[in-house]
Amino acid sequence: MSQPRKTTEQIAAMREGGKILATIYDGLKKNVVPGMSELEADAWVEKEIIKHGATATYKTPEVNFPNAICISVNEQIVHSIPTEYVFEKGDIVSFDLVITYKGMKTDSAFTMVVGETPSGAKKHLLQYTERSLLAGIEAIKGPVYTGDIGAAIEKVLNDGKLGIIRQLVGHGIGQEMHMDPEVPNYGLKGSGVLLRVGDTIAIEPMATLGKEKIVTESDGWTISTKDGSLAAHFEHTVLVTEDGAEILTIL
Repeated sequence: MSQPRKTTEQIAAMREGGKILATIYDGLKKNVVPGMSELEADAWVEKEIIKHGATATYKTPEVNFPNAICISVNEQIVHSIPTEYVFEKGDIVSFDLVITYKGMKTDSAFTMVVGETPSGAKKHLLQYTERSLLAGIEAIKGPVYTGDIGAAIEKVLNDGKLGIIRQLVGHGIGQEMHMDPEVPNYGLKGSGVLLRVGDTIAIEPMATLGKEKIVTESDGWTISTKDGSLAAHFEHTVLVTEDGAEILTIL
């Protein structure tokens, strides 16, 4: 199903909101260190959102998540509620944030290693997952099928011999956080929904060093790898243009 058309003003608001989100992430990457707790990181993010005149979408009735940002550590993939857990050197941590600005949503995620330069298997996981996101974006050459995006992501993750999380997908975004169409991280070229110029989507590959099976934890939110393997998550909100894609959630 296609998205409702956006006005020039709505797209401009998403550009502004995406820059705010990217600015917050730029600061967060510099602030996260061993000894910091998830709740401290969450509080810092919420303060920054308010400072920039935006709203933490997760805390609105639309989502009803208890915190401003999802913080997922090691085998946790996504949707994890911040706790009193204190980051340790070497932890793989994924941050996933949606903000609302002038009535429009933008969504982005990144994964980092706390307190050290990624190396070995961790570096491999992060590099290939982020590379798959960029490949999905590069597959957009103006109007494009969601299957073209998924196929590009899948190829990179398969090349990296990573587990592809197939039960969790990207999505349309704009007036609401989750809109049509779904954007899977796998697929066949020429299949799926045809995206039009002016559509905005969140592309978000998630991958593991192990298998692709997932479990939902007892809090009802946190989704983790079933085999306990490390996971990574990268995401951008992008605008489909006449001849490609504009990444909205970068500086």
